[in-house]
Amino acid sequence: MKRRRFLSAFAAAPAVTSLLSEEAAAQQAAPPAAAAGRAGRGAGGQGNGGGRGGSSEVPKIPVVEADEAGATVARYFSATQYAALRKLAGMLAPPLKGNIGALDCDAVEFLDFLISASPADRQQLYKGGLDGLNAAARKQFGKGFGELNNAQADAILKPLVVPVAWVYDPPKDPLKHFIFEAHQDIRTATRNSLEATKALANSGRRGFGGVGLYWNPIDPV
Repeated sequence: MKRRRFLSAFAAAPAVTSLLSEEAAAQQAAPPAAAAGRAGRGAGGQGNGGGRGGSSEVPKIPVVEADEAGATVARYFSATQYAALRKLAGMLAPPLKGNIGALDCDAVEFLDFLISASPADRQQLYKGGLDGLNAAARKQFGKGFGELNNAQADAILKPLVVPVAWVYDPPKDPLKHFIFEAHQDIRTATRNSLEATKALANSGRRGFGGVGLYWNPIDPV
């Protein structure tokens, strides 16, 4: 008797399992259907609202320059190299005679992007030069070049800023060569920034070429 009951229960097990599987599948399919129903009711409510005088006009979003909407982020140089470049830019292109300085615009951020897209030899010139400034600062003052005050940074830069008779014949010393190239790049990036263009237009003075022309930082894809 017990054996017959066991066999009957065993034979019924597949059917029970099938029913449980069907019930689980139905429960899994239920939420999307319910969500669809809620979405349909929401759409119907919106339609009724529109019928009661709701506006279907597309909102107008103002268009602005990308560099005005958000801050440019450094992506190429290391943290210590970038700090050294900022300090160097502030020393070589300060705000003088009513002109903006390199730190008043995105000149350093622009150079960070520019060097990242430059040939390998120019990348090495900048990285080696910034590392050289940091090494000299640590040797003389025990901290990175970006952490120095202006008097300390000036003590390191003075021997490195040398006159050049011909622009295509830079100094042979790698660190002096870097300072020569970076000085020109920093001044050019500052002078051709959006901020410098606006300041020049507001002052009424004549600029170096076409007024209203300036670079825009390029976001990588």
